[in-house]
Amino acid sequence: MMRKVGIVEARQKLKTLLHEVADGRQIVVLRRGKEIARIVPPVPRRRRRLPPLGAFRAAVRVAGPPLSREVIHARRAARY
Repeated sequence: MMRKVGIVEARQKLKTLLHEVADGRQIVVLRRGKEIARIVPPVPRRRRRLPPLGAFRAAVRVAGPPLSREVIHARRAARY
């Protein structure tokens, strides 16, 4: 159900009208009996879901020697 209000009433009762819009109602603002604006609730945004972790891990390819071997080699090289 849409509520219709004039400009003067919209200015005087803006806070109340915004509470109604937050509850899901639409407000039509009229000037001399003609619709000039609508105040509508925002469309809820869908959040993108992340892919499953297993699928992500399967998509990652490791190249080269293991990092642990590189770290051990770098530590040994730094000692001498």
